Amino acid sequence: MKSEYINPFLKGTVNVISMMAMLTPIAGKPYLKKDKAAIGDISGVIGMTGHKRGSVVLSFSSAAICKIVGSMLGTEYTEMNDDVKDAVGELTNMISGDARRQLAEAGIMFEAGIPNIVTGPNHEIESITKGPVVAIPFTVEGHAFVVEASFDS
Repeated sequence: MKSEYINPFLKGTVNVISMMAMLTPIAGKPYLKKDKAAIGDISGVIGMTGHKRGSVVLSFSSAAICKIVGSMLGTEYTEMNDDVKDAVGELTNMISGDARRQLAEAGIMFEAGIPNIVTGPNHEIESITKGPVVAIPFTVEGHAFVVEASFDS
């Protein structure tokens, strides 16, 4: 998959979390995902259409999303609740939107659907595309999450 499709999601993730939660996510090395297993305990999934068909998944460990949402809302969260689940949907929407804005500036147009939230340990996410799934691992204050992007070839 071309880096022109992946870099906007990396930058969008850093932009949104830095601005909304005042935390600095640290990106690791992107890799091709080989299975359907979600990395985290809660995932936001959003489908995209337009230039190509694609999907984006944000998958957070409980500790990472509680830290991010707590910082966003100015309160401490120690477990996932409805506020945290809602925030995952909003973060998925905002990161996808920032990435789509960057892609549009390069002449690559996408529309996005409404995010779906999947929770629970060991959940799986089936890609809707036939292309490879590229995962970008992140940490925020030592807690892991990943952003996955996949587009039809």
